[in-house]
Amino acid sequence: MTQRPATPLPPPKERRRLREAAALTQAQLASRVGVSRETVRAWESGRTTPRGRRRDAYATLLAQLAQPVPSGPAPEDVPAPAPAPAPAPAPAPVTTELPATASVVIAPPDSAASHPVLTPGQNTREKEPEQGDEPERGPALLPAVSAPAGVAAPLTPAEAFDALYAFCAPALVRQAYLLTGRRELARESVERAFQLAWQRWPEVAVDRDPAGWVRAAAYEYALSPWHCFRPRYRHPEPPPADASDRALLDVLLALPPPYRRTLVLYDGVGLGLPETAAETEASTPAAANRLLHAREAVAERLPELSDPAVLHQRLAELASAERLRAARPPAVRGGSERRARFWTRAAIAFTVTLIGATALTLRTAPTRYEPPVPPGETVRGVPPRAAPGPLSERELELRAKLREEMVNGPERLVPEPE
Repeated sequence: MTQRPATPLPPPKERRRLREAAALTQAQLASRVGVSRETVRAWESGRTTPRGRRRDAYATLLAQLAQPVPSGPAPEDVPAPAPAPAPAPAPAPVTTELPATASVVIAPPDSAASHPVLTPGQNTREKEPEQGDEPERGPALLPAVSAPAGVAAPLTPAEAFDALYAFCAPALVRQAYLLTGRRELARESVERAFQLAWQRWPEVAVDRDPAGWVRAAAYEYALSPWHCFRPRYRHPEPPPADASDRALLDVLLALPPPYRRTLVLYDGVGLGLPETAAETEASTPAAANRLLHAREAVAERLPELSDPAVLHQRLAELASAERLRAARPPAVRGGSERRARFWTRAAIAFTVTLIGATALTLRTAPTRYEPPVPPGETVRGVPPRAAPGPLSERELELRAKLREEMVNGPERLVPEPE
């Protein structure tokens, strides 16, 4: 019996490019092939190579993605292998019909299947691979609006920003709450991060991970040490109502900020260790040490959270227990534009003031050297100045004569003979 040759596979970079060109997330492609999301990530990075029936299904799916999209009805999906779930239809391009509040509490951009996302009203872990996944990097950042004739039209910058904000902001607010323990500061951190993203939208739009860009900006603002000098943040906020939530939040806030950020990113968001190290601007061994020390500190005060899976679940429950809502996308864009106008006008006013001060200085400054007045010296031998005494008869006559003469006129200037 002859064996058919193995289906050829494109290089790892081409596999990723084909998936992004089809606007598919790693979780969606994994569900169609019948593997986990981590397996797809390993295939696209080149760490592992698929074998057997999974290789055939993966190669056939990539071949279909590489074919040009026909003008007629879309082709059927590749059938999944036996242990995989039923094949799902190919997802349509992402539109602006994203929910105003995303159904995630801690939404990892590249989290594995062992870190599912949670809806705000749940306290148990449920898998939502399609709603919990953040937008893919690269070309999938600017999704397309489905046109009536099947032609994908690009979104405007405002629509793309609103889609990214509506998808990521609710989860980022809850993550910032885990970092700070303050509800208002968490909302302000996310709004400031998205305002900065809107000001630099040409840069963020072409970033490989726009959600990670905004998350890093929100974390930096939330963990800034200058908030302690603001009057509104000098007093602590009311703690959570549940005793276990209060204990966990106290343990998190007792950790140093780098350790707390590493723990939230790895055990809460579900990032890998290299991604966590890159986002915290540390080496991979340093991030691993921070994570181990943070877990030890949590397990020392709360022994029931020594298991990472239980810790992830408790972090999700703590974040979902608070009513944290983000502002609407148009309000955030409007605030960013107002802030940009304010600082632009302030810079113009400062420049005009500086130019005016320089011109006034040049106009009033002396054009030649004027030596300074030397300090006074003490003169010896001069008699002290006496006070005025009574006038003599001659002085009285002279005073009367001066008073009788005219004040003005030529008589004062011409001497008269006596």
